[in-house]
Amino acid sequence: MTRQATPGTEPRSERRRATPRATIQELLSYRLGRVANTMSRGAALRYRREFDVSLGEWRTLGLLGSSAPLTLNRLARLAALDKAQISRVAAKLTERGLITREFGAGRTTELTLTRKGQALYDRLIAVANERNDAFLVCLTEHEREVLDGALEKLATLARALEQAER
Repeated sequence: MTRQATPGTEPRSERRRATPRATIQELLSYRLGRVANTMSRGAALRYRREFDVSLGEWRTLGLLGSSAPLTLNRLARLAALDKAQISRVAAKLTERGLITREFGAGRTTELTLTRKGQALYDRLIAVANERNDAFLVCLTEHEREVLDGALEKLATLARALEQAER
């Protein structure tokens, strides 16, 4: 005669198996990170080869090209880099004559593109848009709309969960 276990009295190992857990490869954050990293690595290779800029330099130029002037702090937040990293990137871009740094009130530094930086940005953003179109071509219009909506929802929730962790 087989004994029936009452709920909650199963051995611990069986209880663990009763609630299926996703492996790391199945976690949404891991999957999104892998896709983003793969996309970024491809972009980094192309931008280095064609324009002699790193991914961090491209992101800095891209953000300044669309939102200048920006303070170092604001740029660091938008680029998802720490202030020390963005400061080093900005120093390199300044040395290359691609951005200017103007010291503002207090300890703020505002960054803007130079003419040379704007010309490089214009070429880079054209290639970035080509790459973007190449990725989107595999999705239908409906899938693009769903993806945009899902990414907005996930970003909003991620910000809320990050705030809750603080």
